[in-house]
Amino acid sequence: MKVLRETTSVCPECLALLPARVFEDGGKIWISRSCDKHGETRELYWGDARMYELASQYAHDGKGTAAPEVAFDGARCPFECGLCKRHKSHTALANLVVTNRCDLACWYCFFYRKRGERVYEPSLAQIRKMLRSLKKQEPVACTAIQLTGGEPTLREDLIEIVRLCKREGFEHVQLNTNGIRLSRDIELVKRLREAGVGTLYLSFDGVTPQTNPKNHWEIPAVLENCRIARIGVVLVPTLIRGVNDREIGEMIRFACDNIDVVRGINFQPVSIVGMVPQRERSRMRLTIPDAILEIEKQTRDEIARFDFFPVPCVSSITHLVEALSGKPQYELSAHFACGAATYVFKDENGKIIPVTRFIDVPELFKTLERAAEEVRGGKNKTLAKLELAYAVRKLVNDERKPRKLEATRILSDVLLKGSYDGLREFHHNSLFIGMMHFMDLYNYDVERVERCCIHYAMPDGRVVPFCAFNVLPQQYRDSVQKKYSVSRAQWEKKHKRKLSEDAYKRKLPERELAAAPQPPLAAVRTGSAGKVTDHNK
Repeated sequence: MKVLRETTSVCPECLALLPARVFEDGGKIWISRSCDKHGETRELYWGDARMYELASQYAHDGKGTAAPEVAFDGARCPFECGLCKRHKSHTALANLVVTNRCDLACWYCFFYRKRGERVYEPSLAQIRKMLRSLKKQEPVACTAIQLTGGEPTLREDLIEIVRLCKREGFEHVQLNTNGIRLSRDIELVKRLREAGVGTLYLSFDGVTPQTNPKNHWEIPAVLENCRIARIGVVLVPTLIRGVNDREIGEMIRFACDNIDVVRGINFQPVSIVGMVPQRERSRMRLTIPDAILEIEKQTRDEIARFDFFPVPCVSSITHLVEALSGKPQYELSAHFACGAATYVFKDENGKIIPVTRFIDVPELFKTLERAAEEVRGGKNKTLAKLELAYAVRKLVNDERKPRKLEATRILSDVLLKGSYDGLREFHHNSLFIGMMHFMDLYNYDVERVERCCIHYAMPDGRVVPFCAFNVLPQQYRDSVQKKYSVSRAQWEKKHKRKLSEDAYKRKLPERELAAAPQPPLAAVRTGSAGKVTDHNK
């Protein structure tokens, strides 16, 4: 056992804050801690030690917030959050729950068990308050918001909520959805686009009815309606070992086949909720390196493990823009173990070409960081730009790039001119492949929480990191939604209809209905059995 670092974690049973160790053993990375009452918990953290070592080289702390909502020094992080001055990242993407109603009851979703007890739907005034609390952050205010739930399309005033986000200054509005209502209502899709939705964050758990019973039959219509309305789509599979991990490669190929409308696919390895024996956890657990290695295997090395980089790798771009502009900039400073990503292109023959095949990405990041340091040290900005433009040209291999991609020009426009059009051109010609592994009580690492850049806005004005909000629901998600919710009877009286009317009743031909799978028995046992959370919702 080789100890890599000391951190803080929690006991998964009593939630006591405990000193913890992250260590290497057997070529994998583990986290362990010991509770006086409940003994030792040892959990898989990352499934490949070499990939962990490479990712850790990009570790970087961000600017945090100079205007914290809570005057707290973080000694009991993550139990008194809101954000505090100890937090090391600004809000790069804010989640705003607009409803806890849903039209589905997926077996692996934690929320469906409580569906219908109480209804949480913040008013427009409460939503405005949450949006303004995000915009108050200094030195970098939040500019990207994701409307989530439950199922947001159940709200009749969703269009007005989107317009409110735009009026309050949010440049990017995403809609997290199962897509069912959007598959049946092209006019709603068009209205959402006109109001300001730029991206659908679309739940998508596989390419077959067996792996994706939720919306398999509706996905084609969702994509076609988004083509017509010109809304980009990010496919979001929740990965569960033994359930849909064998379809990872096919999911990527499906995304590539629809690259005209699909901007990315963001895999989310499952977070395990509830008291689950270690044997069961090992059966379900899939970490970021495990998913990447499956991508390498299932694409037959078209996409390889070393094509992926951790989220904070792009901080060098932020540092360069800050040095040239003299102003604080948007930054992705999440913990290096939280996520990884790459970009791929598709050539005329349908072959997948990762960006690393024609751009020396590690050297590019080093070059940008050096240039930023030189400008901060007093180097003439014009001279620095000229030298950087020359250096960038040397890092692009024109013989290996996709024939129609003007890689050098796009890079120069983005890095030296700050061109948003150049960034848009890059995105529209590529497919983003990413993954974000949200934590659970077994692999909980407070160092990751302190660096989280995906946050939830709450009606009381606080802003809370994702893995505090959802992993400690009694502290944040459930308590705040209970406080600001109404009873089922109150909601039904006000809206003059039953909550049960939300349920989606799919009509399928008999042969397709027969193919619809039942949930695995191990996943729906009650009591101490394992539940898993679909973090798309």
